[in-house]
Amino acid sequence: MILRRNNQRIEPLKEKPSKTSTTKLPRVVRLDDLDTQVFPRCAHPGEWAVPGSFIFWDQDLPRLSRKPQQAFAQGFLGLDSFGWSTLVVVAQITLTELDQVTRRLAQHLIDFHGAPDLTAALPAAREEIEFAVSLCDHELNTLIAMQRSYENQAIRERFRVVLPATAVNHEHLRLWGVE
Repeated sequence: MILRRNNQRIEPLKEKPSKTSTTKLPRVVRLDDLDTQVFPRCAHPGEWAVPGSFIFWDQDLPRLSRKPQQAFAQGFLGLDSFGWSTLVVVAQITLTELDQVTRRLAQHLIDFHGAPDLTAALPAAREEIEFAVSLCDHELNTLIAMQRSYENQAIRERFRVVLPATAVNHEHLRLWGVE
């Protein structure tokens, strides 16, 4: 597996890891039902995900309708449903499962995005998966959100960790009272 971090290529391990080895990959999480309302197709909680910007490479971005615009602006692509999710969580995946997910993405590139065959699709799928792996340099269960834009003839992605709201001291919180 080749990873890119800070635009530098990280070479694969010299020894082949066992099939029980693990890495991290984004996994769809849904905190509310908003995704079901704003995306053309919603990803299912628990499915693996990638940023998925390649979906938009041949799109006329200024002319996208509202729901596809939302998918472009802030959606991660689920790798079972090929629907969209606003948030992902860092999760552990076995290398065997990672290979299966990569092959599923490669087949999707053949079926829906013009890749001529598996020989051509697998390197593109691996690159997308490896980029997604590189986003997971955080603790397990860390929430990640994305903002995608089109600037200077290029698609730009910005990722951020979503931190939970600070705890509220409920003992001193007064919602209502009788005086």
